[in-house]
Amino acid sequence: MKIYPINNGNFKLDGGAMFGVVPKSLWSRTNPADENNMCSWAMRSILIEDGDSLTLVDCGMGDKQSEKFFGYYYLHGDDSLDKGLQQLDFHRDDITDVFLTHLHFDHCGGAIEYNDDRTMMRPAFRNARFWSNEKHWEWAIMPNAREKASFLKENILPIQESGQLNFVERMGDETHNAFKGMDVFFADGHTESQMIPIINYKGKKLVFMADLLPSTGHIPLPYVMGYDTRPLLTLSEKEKFLNRAADEELILFLEHDAVNQCCTVQHTEKGVRLKDAGSFADFFGE
Repeated sequence: MKIYPINNGNFKLDGGAMFGVVPKSLWSRTNPADENNMCSWAMRSILIEDGDSLTLVDCGMGDKQSEKFFGYYYLHGDDSLDKGLQQLDFHRDDITDVFLTHLHFDHCGGAIEYNDDRTMMRPAFRNARFWSNEKHWEWAIMPNAREKASFLKENILPIQESGQLNFVERMGDETHNAFKGMDVFFADGHTESQMIPIINYKGKKLVFMADLLPSTGHIPLPYVMGYDTRPLLTLSEKEKFLNRAADEELILFLEHDAVNQCCTVQHTEKGVRLKDAGSFADFFGE
């Protein structure tokens, strides 16, 4: 097995929304905001090469939305999914599986593109199976008013219409060997049945944290995003998982941290706190 991190680009979101009830005087120490109170965030994927299987975990927001839509998110930087794949000598058509942690637009928008004459939408990975889970899929296609702006039908329905949609089976809060040998931790605080993959890699455990832990700045328990539908549940899910991460020395892959790709955590007198942070290569020697 070989794992590659890919940056799909950077965007900005309101700092207050990203840290909920935590005052700016505290969260700005780790995530400084610009003059509009916006903080910069990454959109990362991992690509897992394992024999004939090439699995992409999440795929950014893509490039098919309108200029007005993208204007809300201040896209910046030169990174993109296609550029990242090209640098690794891969192409979209090589992808066999796309594992979507959840269906918010910044995690799944890149799954769908326009056809050549821009008359209809189609999967951007024509040879891939797309993986969600039944509970989250139903939640996304009949969205509540709070999440409706994040569940865009043009990102979601073409997956099913193509016949490429598959479901990971959920059995409790964690399902072992749920997908290609991965364990999957299911978290319901941010959105219903978000999937957090846990991967055995080079004698260590790598966890793709998605929106359970967007950045190192979110490690203290009260630092919960305003976007989360059930913030108190997120708090308890974070506590459970971060204690486990400290106990088992898990390596946490951060999808949205603009600076750090990975981190580890440790127990302290103040609770679980950051231990080390850096690049994927820092932790796996690649």
